[in-house]
Amino acid sequence: MVEDSKRVYVKSFGCSANVADGEVIAGCLSEAGFQLVECLRDAEILVYNTCAVKSPTENRVMDVLRKAPRDKRLVVTGCLPLINFERLKSEVEFDGVTGPAPGDRIVEVLRRVAAGEKVIFLGGVSKPSLCLPRIPVNPAVSIVPINYGCLGNCSYCCVRFARGRLRSYSVDEVVGRVKQDLDSGAKEVWLTSQDTACYGKDIGASLADLLSRVCEVEGDFFVRVGMMNPDHVTGMLGELVEAYKCGKVFKFLHLPVQSGDDEVLGLMNRRYTVGDFRAVVQAFRKEAPRLTLSTDVICGFPGESREAFGRTKRLLAEVKPDVVNVSKFFSRPRTQAERMAALSPNEVKRRSGEAAELSRRISFERNRAWMGWEGTVLFDERGKGESWMGRNFAYKPVVVKTCESLLGRFAQVRVINAFSSYLEAELV
Repeated sequence: MVEDSKRVYVKSFGCSANVADGEVIAGCLSEAGFQLVECLRDAEILVYNTCAVKSPTENRVMDVLRKAPRDKRLVVTGCLPLINFERLKSEVEFDGVTGPAPGDRIVEVLRRVAAGEKVIFLGGVSKPSLCLPRIPVNPAVSIVPINYGCLGNCSYCCVRFARGRLRSYSVDEVVGRVKQDLDSGAKEVWLTSQDTACYGKDIGASLADLLSRVCEVEGDFFVRVGMMNPDHVTGMLGELVEAYKCGKVFKFLHLPVQSGDDEVLGLMNRRYTVGDFRAVVQAFRKEAPRLTLSTDVICGFPGESREAFGRTKRLLAEVKPDVVNVSKFFSRPRTQAERMAALSPNEVKRRSGEAAELSRRISFERNRAWMGWEGTVLFDERGKGESWMGRNFAYKPVVVKTCESLLGRFAQVRVINAFSSYLEAELV
């Protein structure tokens, strides 16, 4: 078909799951005969795979969409259309719209758009096959969604309106995808979803089971487990810590606490306590003392008193996470929190600034403890200038300056400097 030769530019925003969806979009379009281009100006059709988890993110994405050249057809997919379609249709001139993870349905959408139709496909949430073709953003990294949706009902979250309830892939499907990507040259596997800890609760499986099976796959590779909520970890804590003992698993734990105050956690509809969070961290650190702990904190949530915020800061100072993703509270469409009494923007900004500064100091302190460390690093990313970024066994970012290409390679290094966000090393 003539339209199949159309030149298409695909760009994804947001989380690793959305990036994986974008890889499938690109793979399906390429297999169907569309020509993928790397430069926007060379395209006839633009496909923007969007994110709208926070207000600033939505605003940035909307700005990109509004500025899209009008001599090209525009297709919007991802979470934004299901989170704030009213704003999208009032501010953006688009030719096609779909919800997130369209899989191979994106081919039909683009064929119709190329033929001059305006297509709006906002049907039920999907779970595309893991066997669909992909074009990886990074050939060294395999991003494998293990489930879509979640079991939460957080009062501030709008993503559940886009991603829906939990839909897990079978263990065999995930392992099959991992094997296929490793055979294609990947060295690092990201098991990703909105909440990896709730994986399998709809099919009688668990994240611990899945991780054990993935570790049985032959080859030299590392596995990164994505974000997991504390309430779903507690029921399988022992099994999950045991699965983490495998040498192929990065000793990296992304466990969002969101607040150090139980009352605020209740307002957020988070189904755990600060004590639950501490218990999970302690269990993992007991078996992996050099674990890299990443957490998330929302500052200025409605109902967060100054005392409650103080408890969050004290928790961070006590637990000392290596990474803290600090967010200002922004209300999102159709959420319970949108109807709650908001704090003043200046107070929210002040609190987020304090939390960010504390987090930077903790991160620098944690990274300094790696000075002089020698060991293996898997290089998975090009850095700035003549440098390469890699990860050690604890998923610590390690930068080495060299003209030599290190992408996808394991190398021995020695850490010679520490910063708040990465380690600097030399090859040994």
